[in-house]
Formats: sequence, C-alpha cells, structure tokens
Amino acid sequence: MSIFSLVWNYLKAKPLNTVLNIFLLSLGIAVITILLLFSNQLKEKIDQNAKGIDLVVGAKGSPLQLILCNIFHIDFPTGNIKLNEAERLAKHRLVKKAIPLALGDSYKNFRIVGTNRDYAALYQADLATGQWWSTDLDIVAGAVAAEAIGLKVGDRFVSAHGLNTDGHDHEESLFQVTGILKRTNTVLDNLLLTPVGSIWKVHEEHDEEEHETSTVEIKNPSPLVPTVEAGDSTREITALLLEYRNPIAAIQLPRIINSQSALQAASPAFETARLFSILGVGVEALMGFAYVLIFISGLSIFIALYNSLKERQYDLAIMRSMGASRVTLFIVTVLEGSTLTVLGSIIGLALGHAVLFAFTQVIVESQKAGMSALIFYKEEAAILLGSIILGILCSLIPAIQAYRTDIHKVLAR
Repeated sequence: MSIFSLVWNYLKAKPLNTVLNIFLLSLGIAVITILLLFSNQLKEKIDQNAKGIDLVVGAKGSPLQLILCNIFHIDFPTGNIKLNEAERLAKHRLVKKAIPLALGDSYKNFRIVGTNRDYAALYQADLATGQWWSTDLDIVAGAVAAEAIGLKVGDRFVSAHGLNTDGHDHEESLFQVTGILKRTNTVLDNLLLTPVGSIWKVHEEHDEEEHETSTVEIKNPSPLVPTVEAGDSTREITALLLEYRNPIAAIQLPRIINSQSALQAASPAFETARLFSILGVGVEALMGFAYVLIFISGLSIFIALYNSLKERQYDLAIMRSMGASRVTLFIVTVLEGSTLTVLGSIIGLALGHAVLFAFTQVIVESQKAGMSALIFYKEEAAILLGSIILGILCSLIPAIQAYRTDIHKVLAR
C-alpha cells in the first residue's frame, strides 16, 4: 500500500471528522475568496471608469454624490449648472479637455447621457454596428444596455424621467438607435449616449419662441455644445468632466472652483479613496471572521490528528516492525494534515467563485458593474500555498510524536 492510499484510508476511517474539518476550512476560504474577487474587481472597475478624469464639476452638494452620479452613474445629480459658466471653465488655462454631461432621463433603468464624442473616446469605445449620432434624439447604445433591453439599430423608444420605469414618459419625443458600441468593460456599456441637445429637447416646454430648434446659422458656437451659441445663459448641463493641463492644476483648480464660483469640484481619486475607506471597515470585519474560521479549522485539524495518533499507536508500531522508517510515519501524518487543508482550500475557492456567480445571476446591478466569477487572481495561488503550510503546522506536533513512537513499549502494552 502506498503512502497516499494509506493517508486516504485514514481520512475515510473517520468521515464525520474529515468532512467537518474540510467544511470549516472551506467556509473561511470561501469568505476570503468572495471578498478578494469583489474588492479587486470593484477597484479595477473604479480605476477603469475614472481613468482620464481628473476633476468633476457640478452643482453644490455632496462631492461623493457628484462622483457616483457623473462617473459611475449610480446616483442622482446634485443639480444643474449654467452652460455659460461651464464654457468659461472649459477655457481656463489649467484645463486641457472638458466633456459636458447632461442627465435626467433613462430607458428601462439604463441612463441616457447627453454628451459628445470625447466621452466615448475617453473609454476607447468603437462601434459594433451602425453609426454615430448625426442629430438630436439619435442614440448610440452601450453593449450591455443594448443586449439587456434588446435594442438594435433603427429601434425607436420613449424615455422616462429619472432612473426608473416609474418616471414620466416623454411621449412627444422619440429616440432612435443609430449605433451599438462594442463592449468596453466600463460604465459606458450600461449607458445610452446622445447629443446634449437631445436632453434639452425632451425636457423643453412648449414655448416655441424660446425652445424650438433654431434654423439661424450659429456664428459663435459653444466649445462644449456646438449646436448652440456660446455664452447661452438659458441652457444648463449636469456636470463637466475635466482633464488637467499640468500637475499644478490639481492644486489650484479645485480651490478656484470651490471658492470663487457657484460650482463644486470633486476629485475622483480623493472621493473613491474615501469610499474605499468606508467600505474597508466592513471588508476587514468579514476578513476577520474568515480568519477566525480558518484558525478554528486549523485547531480542529490539530486536535483530530493528535487524538487519532493515540488510537493508531498500535498501527504505527506494527508499521515500524514491518520495516517502515520513522521518517515514513512522520510523512504520513504531515500528508494527512496537508491533504485536509488542501481539499478545504480547493473546495473553498470553488465555493467562493460559485457564490459570486450566483450573485451575478440574481442581482442585476452586479451584471451592470461587470462583476465576473470567471476571473482568477494570483492571490488564490497564495491561498493554496498557505493551506499547505497550515496543514504542515497543524500536523507538526502529531508528526513528531509519530516519529518518536517506541515500538517496544507499544507492543508490550
């Protein structure tokens, strides 16, 4: 009989103890795996979605809300800002690029964003089918949004006010899908993009003199929305995404905006770091719980091996008398503990991925966020290595006792 088959038979001899030890360890490993997958993917998505955006400028309110709404599109706007004020800021010497955002409507819980082509270029988005918008009320849909809703080029729909299906429908204005974007694995996948003028058009009142589309040639187009005259004080947008011209802008520009205007500037880097510090408390608490489970599991494995060693003293003595060396007994005991921890870790890792997979199938928002259970990290290999070390440590004392087994005393009893 080989050493491995002997170890396996020892584990099968007490199935309840074996299953309990594996279950405790796998539960702790599963919790750590879920937290690892969730936190790593969340951080990656935040970094991807905020890439290239140094500052978000909007109406006064919560800076975190400003970031969540205008970068991650999971909150409501703090308000609107005047287009002429946004234009002055876009022309500032410390600003390299400014991208306007106009929010307010959605379709089947997917947000409609009024913007320009620079916003799509920010995420390196390309068209899968169709073409870019050419006029107001044209829509270019993100890949996830188009798939979830079932949109295709040429489809028409009516938007609803707000971010849910209970909002007032703008039945007088029909959007038309002109293109579908390729998947970018960013927030862009969940959006319906349109020119800023589309948002104004669906919200305008029936005041023809002020709101109907003008046929007069625009002599001085706005740098943010070329379809209107620069300096238009009657138009509003939701926010402005800024890219700094140089490092000194990071110091001066937020202070200038917050202190010398009615606008508010929020840094994505600072606010997301603050968000992670808030979430970190809960993550650390769950991590602590997982480590307690692993410690209890390790202690249980040690006790099980220690007790089983006393019961097997006669077996070990017989093995020694039949030619097995002390080293063989030592290795058998260490392998038994290591096998338990490795099995527990493998099951725990699989359980962690399975739970996240079930979560992504049930919770729609996790699908929008791009969470995936099929992503593996190098830290998971470290978990497997750590389980081997844990098994060795738990079985070290019983293995030393097995090594010291005195066959004469045991057989004499």
